[in-house]
Amino acid sequence: MNIQDQIRNYIASQPEPKRNEMQELHLRALQALPACKLWFDNGKNSENKTVANPTIGYGSHTIKYANGTTKEFFQIGISANTTGISVYILGIKDKTYLARTYGSKLGKASVTGYCIKFKTLKDIDIDILEAAIRYGGETRNES
Repeated sequence: MNIQDQIRNYIASQPEPKRNEMQELHLRALQALPACKLWFDNGKNSENKTVANPTIGYGSHTIKYANGTTKEFFQIGISANTTGISVYILGIKDKTYLARTYGSKLGKASVTGYCIKFKTLKDIDIDILEAAIRYGGETRNES
C-alpha cells in the first residue's frame, strides 16, 4: 500500500467529526507545503509494537542524535489522539517559539515546544494553525 493510500485509510478510520477535521487539516497542510514529501508513520516499532499514535507526516528534516547518528524524519506531523488532534512541528531549536508566536492567537489549544494539541477545529483559529505549519515547513534541520 502506498503512502497516499495509508493516509486515506487512516483518515477514513477516524470517527466523525474527527474524520472530517483530519481531512481538512491534511488538505491545509498540503496547501501550506505544496511540494513536501509525504510520510505515514503507523506508530509501531521494529517489533511491531505500538509505541505512538499513527501520524501523517509532511516535509523532511534530519534528526541528529547525541551519538552522531542521523535519521531523516518528517518536519510536520498530524495525529488523532483520544482527546482530539495533535500537530507536531519538529526541528525548531527555540522550544518557546511556538507558544510565544502562536499560543495566544490559536484559541483553545495546548502549545509546547513542538506540539499544538486541541480538541476540535472549532476551538482554534485554523488560519493561525496553518501559519504555524507553514513556518514549521520552512524551518530546516535545526534539531
